[in-house]
Amino acid sequence: MARPQLKSSPLNELCSALPSLPMRLQEVGRFVAANDYDATTRSMRELAAVAGADPASFTRLAKPFSGRTRGRRQGPNSDVTLVGDKFEAEAAGLARISSGSVAKAAKALHVAQRIWIAGFRSCRSVAELLNYQLRLFRPDAAQLVGGSGPEDLDLGAFHAGDAVVAIGFAPYSTASVLSARAAHRSRATLIAIADTAAAPMAEGAEHLLLFEAASSPGFFPSLTGAIAIAQSLAAVTFVLGGTSAKRRLEETEARLAETSQYFAERG
Repeated sequence: MARPQLKSSPLNELCSALPSLPMRLQEVGRFVAANDYDATTRSMRELAAVAGADPASFTRLAKPFSGRTRGRRQGPNSDVTLVGDKFEAEAAGLARISSGSVAKAAKALHVAQRIWIAGFRSCRSVAELLNYQLRLFRPDAAQLVGGSGPEDLDLGAFHAGDAVVAIGFAPYSTASVLSARAAHRSRATLIAIADTAAAPMAEGAEHLLLFEAASSPGFFPSLTGAIAIAQSLAAVTFVLGGTSAKRRLEETEARLAETSQYFAERG
């Protein structure tokens, strides 16, 4: 007589999936497997405190193994459901960003002599966006760290009076952490855009702007909050610049038009 198959459980699925998870989630997953009772009776933050880990890692781990999530994302409309869930989670994450903290950081950018922006790997797109928007009205001030390549980090060029924006989420880019630490040593104003206050580039930061990288469904971390922070920093810095910033922006737009940088239908 064939033995009845054991019913699958989230814990069994987790143990089976451990080898395929990213290293950070493997560590969290092993803690959950070894402390299954606590995992079902304690909050994410309590578990994270005991494990010495980031609460967002527990949240990210829980999503693929949630019975509710698994049930909703099967069937002919599972892809549409995932998109809807992701939009909902991204909107909730944006609502938790501190507007006041972003505004204070923008004031630091406004008074800075130079603005260095350090973002690497997936965060490079956020750094390039912030750099592009700032250079529209402060072309002599804003500059990407490592603009000539990841090995050319410009770390010796940071000085007091500069502002350094370091962007990152777990697992953290070595180049971003080195940039943040160099900014702190040089006494430049450090602005960290990170997923947690415990992020290594947040150590010593005068301004910490938190976004939720691991709160939305799907395997890939979310950059929505980081992009929103970058665009808000540029917008507020422009407003603080007053008529001077407006004049520089008009000059930039005129130069772009003269060099035919924008497509236009010809009659």
